[in-house]
Amino acid sequence: MRRWLVFPVLGLLAALAAWWAPARWTLLLWTPLLLLAIYDAVQRRHTLWRNYPLVARIRWLFEALRPFLYAYIVESPLDGRPYARNERGLVYARAKGQLDAHPFGTELDVYSDEYEWMSHSIAPVEEQDRTQRVRVGTAQCSRPYDAALLNISAMSFGALGARAIEALNLGAKAGGFYHDTGEGGFSPYHRAHGGDIVWELGSGYFGCRDDAGRFDPERFRDTAAADQVKMVEIKLSQGAKPGHGGVLPGAKVSAEIAATRGIPEGQDCISPAAHSAFSTPIEMLQWAAKLRELSGGKPVGIKLCVGQPHEVYAVMKAMLETGIRLDYIVVDGAEGGTGAAPVEFSNRVGMPLREGLIFVRNALVGCGLKEEIRLAASGKVHSGAGLAVNCALGADWSNAARAFMFSLGCVQSLRCHTGACPTGVATQDPTRQRGLVVEDKAERVRRFQAATVSALWDIAGAMGLKNPWELRPHHLHERQNSARSDSIDRIYSFFPRGVLLDDPDSVSSARYWAMARADSFRAAVEGTPG
Repeated sequence: MRRWLVFPVLGLLAALAAWWAPARWTLLLWTPLLLLAIYDAVQRRHTLWRNYPLVARIRWLFEALRPFLYAYIVESPLDGRPYARNERGLVYARAKGQLDAHPFGTELDVYSDEYEWMSHSIAPVEEQDRTQRVRVGTAQCSRPYDAALLNISAMSFGALGARAIEALNLGAKAGGFYHDTGEGGFSPYHRAHGGDIVWELGSGYFGCRDDAGRFDPERFRDTAAADQVKMVEIKLSQGAKPGHGGVLPGAKVSAEIAATRGIPEGQDCISPAAHSAFSTPIEMLQWAAKLRELSGGKPVGIKLCVGQPHEVYAVMKAMLETGIRLDYIVVDGAEGGTGAAPVEFSNRVGMPLREGLIFVRNALVGCGLKEEIRLAASGKVHSGAGLAVNCALGADWSNAARAFMFSLGCVQSLRCHTGACPTGVATQDPTRQRGLVVEDKAERVRRFQAATVSALWDIAGAMGLKNPWELRPHHLHERQNSARSDSIDRIYSFFPRGVLLDDPDSVSSARYWAMARADSFRAAVEGTPG
């Protein structure tokens, strides 16, 4: 609650006290209210306060309380953005080890275009080897990694507090899944419990940069050599603010953050919009190969939110031309979250996960590369059904960020960008972090991941499949309107293997393939061909 709210609250208490014992309290408690009313009448910043002294502050009070009143009193179970109450409730129940069953049938409108379903089988599979994992690493990778089906997506120390990072990593270690550092560097809190780490490198090269902000190979080698670091991820863009850099104000650059990122304490920390280590697809692959060598042969991949389609094809052409392979690609959807982003970017820039995942899947399959290069999905994933959808669209595994924040106790107060997170998750305020007990929350993280992956296996078994990687687009159905529905492979295009090499003109994205160049992210043909 904002500090100025203290005044109207005190006024209300004063009125109640005066009613209870007017003779004793009237002068003492009404005098501050009179002074506040005089201040309102003479101040020049707020018109309503000036015109309606004291009374107008009630508007500010309810405006500040509105998100909480709406969330806890007005919203139905299916309301709430970005996550509905039912969605958050599922994560909370699984994280706490509580009953996650739902009574009385679905609350969704199964005849509206919000509904989609997976086709079950008359002959479900009951015996599955649920220990299977995803082997990540091409023939060019000497130290492949076996990834879980659900992992913790990129969240930096700085965006999240120290205790939240510790709890996530301890939960990841207990559950046998990985924890992505985010672009803020490999902090002491990521290291504290020894959980598997994917080290994300953004354009700021935090933790492996020189004094000028350029990539430093020696610093990278020293950190990447840690056994805890299992893979390296080059962040090209993220769903919530693709193509946008950022500034962490100097006032927020504490000694710990400065040491983790390799930047001066108390000075503005700038994340450029573009990388300085490369400027073309071929240069990016050469740098990825260098990172793989410096790390001792660990898998190296990229994360991106799909924007210009020809740029994805340019990366494919560069891999075919140079022979250099990425070990994996993570597709982030435009619906992905972040601590802070310009609203225009969050709402209007970037391709949603479904379209982006299908496009990158088609690019890999169309170039005959899908067998070598793993594909992961990130963006508003919180349930076994969501994991199943991603698998059907071509993902080998999924990553989640906000869902794991819910497992820590996040209540979607939407205060991430203010430093005033009430649950101590997305804040550096030690007094707010105090309530977050690492060992307790780590167990919630583990339970949520285990229950959600188990639900995915249950769905695969109900569909008559031995494992989730057998899911295909035709298993997933989507309603287009109240009278029509079809399987996903009839709604979206899914390329056959090698089609971009053998007959590129036959596919719907042929124009983008023609625009793609291995030596540049710029289009070979300006404008949009007819």
